[in-house]
Amino acid sequence: MIIFPAIDIRGGKAVRLYKGDFSQETVFGEPEEMAAKWESLGGQYLHLVDLDGARAGKSMNLDVVKKIIARVNIPVELGGGIRTMENIDEVLAAGVQRVILGSVAAKNPALVQTACAKYGERVVVGIDAKDGIVAVDGWEVSGNVEAGVLAQKMAKVGVKTIIYTDISRDGTLKGVNVEATAKLARESGIKVVASGGVKSIEDIKALLPYEEDGIEGVIVGKSIYTGSLDLSVAIKVASGAEG
Repeated sequence: MIIFPAIDIRGGKAVRLYKGDFSQETVFGEPEEMAAKWESLGGQYLHLVDLDGARAGKSMNLDVVKKIIARVNIPVELGGGIRTMENIDEVLAAGVQRVILGSVAAKNPALVQTACAKYGERVVVGIDAKDGIVAVDGWEVSGNVEAGVLAQKMAKVGVKTIIYTDISRDGTLKGVNVEATAKLARESGIKVVASGGVKSIEDIKALLPYEEDGIEGVIVGKSIYTGSLDLSVAIKVASGAEG
């Protein structure tokens, strides 16, 4: 199972939000420094979120993302406001390995289909939900669609991987919603990366039995910034090297 250290970017800095609330922000410093740190601890893949982009509806911190790519030797994926084919082309041309489409997946599945036809597995869909209902536009609007229904629709248009975030747990350190994530993987039949609420090594261990259901990995954010989770230990446990 892959552990994805997260770097949320706002105003060119690495930050964390509590439950996606822009008014509850903690700044952690320069994004490229955080990227180098997570790589040095064994990080295999970085999960980047352009928070300004999520609100603006287009990438706003691509210059920062390019600095991160230049600094590390591991792949990065990027999400946050990417809603047009032009923006997808721009992001992938910048050296990003996987582009994460969020709001646009619920609103414009045809664009997702076009992107998948062009870029294959480099296109990932982020499904952010609260109580099983999809939220869009920086989590400020309800999409009025069930996460499972959207996941199945995405599978039909060619998506191979979904990142599932439980908003009610994001940035809370209350533990991952294992059941909902595993259910989504089973229902959609495609790979799912768990996100939101990881607190400790116990959360990583709780996800491991569900790898066979299709859970490909887990995104870790606040826990590695506050120290409640040791990234290097998490990576060893996820790879089966340490129980």
